[in-house]
Formats: sequence, structure tokens, C-alpha cells
Amino acid sequence: MVTRPKLRLTRYLVPVIIVLAIIFSIRQCGNQEKPSGHPRDYAAIAKEGILRVATEYNSISFYVDGDTVSGFHYELIQAFAYDKGLKTEITPLMSFEERLEGLSEGRYDVIACGILATSELKDSLLLTSPITLNKQVLVQRRENGENDSLYIRNQLDLAGRTLHVVKGSPSILRIQNLGNEIGDTIYIKEIDKYGSEQLISMVAHGDIDYAVCDESIARAAADSIPQIDINTAISFTQFYSWAVSKQSPALLDSLNTWLDKFQKEKEYQKIYKKYYDKE
Repeated sequence: MVTRPKLRLTRYLVPVIIVLAIIFSIRQCGNQEKPSGHPRDYAAIAKEGILRVATEYNSISFYVDGDTVSGFHYELIQAFAYDKGLKTEITPLMSFEERLEGLSEGRYDVIACGILATSELKDSLLLTSPITLNKQVLVQRRENGENDSLYIRNQLDLAGRTLHVVKGSPSILRIQNLGNEIGDTIYIKEIDKYGSEQLISMVAHGDIDYAVCDESIARAAADSIPQIDINTAISFTQFYSWAVSKQSPALLDSLNTWLDKFQKEKEYQKIYKKYYDKE
């Protein structure tokens, strides 16, 4: 079994990730034709034989460990492509907004990472059938004594605090709604250079006090960064999906039909347990 890479308290591995993204894209693309500039549907994808995928670099979606490429969403989209006789061109991007922009401009056909299925996103994207259940959690440093003024013990303690999130993240709407629920302001700082795992490292390193990310990513990080606390939920458990353009309904149908079938098979359970079930 491939082990997940341990997170280190460096300057958040961004240069390495950028290099990996470039190398991986070049290795996958070769001399293939450039995107047309507008979203494609399944017929055009099948004709070219290449599925262009945007994902996020983290220990759940997609990562490189030595000479091995792994990740739950990576393995799942590869299985879909294999069944359909397609090759994949996969680009890991840290920015949620860049993934959305690339989808709208036709650089990518599908965003294959955990996307919170909010009503706001459903207005602008086509979301697949649910792929996982997840929730958003607060990432903070562990309590340092009973008088630790930075430690958040419940959601009411979030009043007046600043939470860091990936720029454009769907969690922003949830935090705003939570502020309304507790009757006070929760400040939001959007970060456009880093992904969730880098924000977690920034919390652990003391550069920021609080971040919000998906529980699955936070739990994977907590295995190698014991000084973080991820016990305060920001949201209820919700559905997470992949996304395609509104101009790609046939691709959505193809993905949904395949997912509905594949999620009943032993191979899917094997992939799921590899990344989500603790040993």
C-alpha cells in the first residue's frame, strides 16, 4: 500500500508542488492539441480520446510519493477513463478559483476533487452524484492550559476571530451563515497561494491561528502534525461531488452512470478504504 506523504513544517512545499504540477502536465500532455477555449461535452472528449482533469494537490485527492502518483480522486478518475477508453491529462491546482476558471474556459473537462455541493455552486456548475460525505472543521493548535485565550472550545468562541480559507472556497458561505447563527461577526481571510494542507502547516507553525478545511484532509494531516486540534466542526456532514461545465450535460450523465455502477463494486470499496478508513 502506498503511504501518504507526511506534512512537514517547511515553507509549505509550494515550490515543490508547482514543479510537480508542471512535470506531470508535460508528461501527460506531450504534443496534444491545445484546449479549444470553450467547454467540451462527452462526444468531443471521446473523439480526441483525452479527458482533461483539474484536481487539488493533497493527501486525499492527488499526490506524488517518490515515483508513484496516488490519491482517492486520482484513482477514481483514472478508473473512469480506463473504462471509457480515454487517456487523462491531470493538472493539480492549489487555487479553487483557478479550477473553476479553467473549467469555464475549456482547459479542463472535469474538476475531480471534493467539491462541497452548495446551492450557489449548483447555479453555475453541474455537480455529479455524491462521491463522499465530509464536513468542514476548524484547524487550530492544541490547547495550552485552561487560560489559553486562542483556543476555541465551541462555535460561539468564533465571534470576532479570523478564519483562513483557500480563496473562493465553498466554506466561505458556511462561515458567513455560522456568523449569522451565533449573532456575531466571524472574519474571513482568503488565501490564494496555498491549499488546505499548507494552511494546516501554517497553523501548526504559528503563522496563523485558525484555518477551515475538509475533515478528511485535516485528519490525514493530524497523523503527522500532532500539535493541531481539529475537533470543532464548522458544518454538518454534507455531500461532496465532482463538477463539470453547464455546457457538458452528456459528460455529467456519463460520469453519473459510471459512478452509480462503480460505487457498488469491490474495487471502489478498496479505493475508498485506502484513503478514508483509518486502520
